[in-house]
Amino acid sequence: MGDAAPDAAPDGPPNGREPPPEPPPEPGEVARTTAQLRSQHRQEASTLQLSLDRITAVIGWPGFAALLTGAMAVWIGGNLAAARLGFRPIDPPPFAYLQGFASIGALLVAALILTTQRREDRLADHRSQLIMELSVANDQKVAKIIALMEEARRDNPAISDRVDDQAAAMATPSDTDAVLEAIKELRDDIA
Repeated sequence: MGDAAPDAAPDGPPNGREPPPEPPPEPGEVARTTAQLRSQHRQEASTLQLSLDRITAVIGWPGFAALLTGAMAVWIGGNLAAARLGFRPIDPPPFAYLQGFASIGALLVAALILTTQRREDRLADHRSQLIMELSVANDQKVAKIIALMEEARRDNPAISDRVDDQAAAMATPSDTDAVLEAIKELRDDIA
């Protein structure tokens, strides 16, 4: 007979009890996880991508629009003043150089925005994946809690035993494939 404790169940925890579940993550832990996701996203960026992000941040700063407007006004005013004062203006009206700089600038800004947006879309995809996985995990946890409550209700002699179809349905985790298929069908109907 041996060394086994008298209350120990074979192949199970002592006293036949389940080990206590791990406590749920604290709200700060969830925030740290998302901060870690952003940090990892930033660390994976190349030096060129980080430089483009900084340039895009400067261009996106509201003061940049004011500076750009001021620079254009100085350019136009300086060229008009030079012509009036009898000097040869660098860019006489209709300001072909200014138009060229503006066109090149617009093209560069569009490329910067698209490049930055593409990189940010990858981060958004990671966030969406994380949210989806957490939602599926929460759905499974809620279904397990409902199933355990129903089991406790059935096992309690003080509570009359009855069939609760709604609780039985909620005790089953959602069929993620069916939900995804329904979403696709809705999108197809809208399009």
